[in-house]
Parts: sequence; C-alpha cells; structure tokens
Amino acid sequence: MLPETMNEKLVDIARKAIECRFNHKEVDLNDEILENKRGVFVTLTKDGELRGCIGFPEPVYPLGEAVRKAAVGAAFGDPRFPPVEEDELKDVQIEVSVLTLPEEITVADPQDYLDFIRLGKDGLMIEMNGQGGLFLPQVPLEWNWDVNEYLEQLCLKAGLAPGSWALPDAKLYKFESQVFSE
Repeated sequence: MLPETMNEKLVDIARKAIECRFNHKEVDLNDEILENKRGVFVTLTKDGELRGCIGFPEPVYPLGEAVRKAAVGAAFGDPRFPPVEEDELKDVQIEVSVLTLPEEITVADPQDYLDFIRLGKDGLMIEMNGQGGLFLPQVPLEWNWDVNEYLEQLCLKAGLAPGSWALPDAKLYKFESQVFSE
C-alpha cells in the first residue's frame, strides 16, 4: 500500500500529463517512490459520467511513468470517447487506481467463483482464446451488480459470450486497488 500522502501527487501527475500534452511539455517525475513498477489505471469522469479509462494491469512501468501514460491514454486514446478538449479539462475529475499484482483464481468448480469473489474488493480480469477484459474493484458497486452479473459483464467487455467465465479455457484473475482521487 502507498501512503495516503501520495493522493495529491499521483492525481497531480495525471492532470499535469494531460495538460502537458496540450502545450507539448513533459511532466517532472523526479521522486524515488515513483520508480517502483506498479499496475495503474487512470479514470476520467465528467459530470459523474465516464470520460475515459486506460491503464496497465501488470507492473510494466515505474509508477510515475505508468500514471503519466495512463492519464494521456485515458484523455486522448480511449476509443470509446473523443479526445478531451483543453477547455474541457477543468470539468474532468481524475481517479488513479494503483493495482496489486493480478493472481489467478483457481477453483474446482466454476460455480465456486460466485462465493470466492469479493465485491468492491476484487478487481477482475478474464482471458480466453486471446481475448481479455478487466474491471476495477469499484465497478460492480457503481453498477449495483452481484457477483454473477459482474462475471457476465466482464465476459461481454472481453468480447466473449455470456457465461464464458465458467468454461474450462477461461482464466480469471483478481487484484485489489488503492484509489487516489480529486
């Protein structure tokens, strides 16, 4: 877990990364704690509605760089939304989720997932036949899903048929996140 004092720093890096994209500058990432590799997602909302969300489930980049890349990706590279406009940024709220390492969930019977997954605590990833999808831990609470609906929606997000989570080829992973927001 990161100290709560990182809240302002991580959100500030995300916001500055987006601002710097408009004026062609770079964000200063000189801080030792930002050098540890972590999985990260940056979520943008405007008027309570999703405006962009991009990230890295695996710790492939140092924390500061991961936040910078995810923020720029969420603002300008999420294919579900048009790029954030410079004058719009003041109305956008930023949330940074720092992830634990994903762990594969192994159960004897796929129906056991329903008892094993903790809503609001476990983020989920699914992989099957070269396709994959991910939801952060807060998503099922925001949508008032039970565990079964969480799994069904995860399949749909991954481009898989509903119920694919119960098939032998499906691999499910869980992770937790520490959320920092404005």
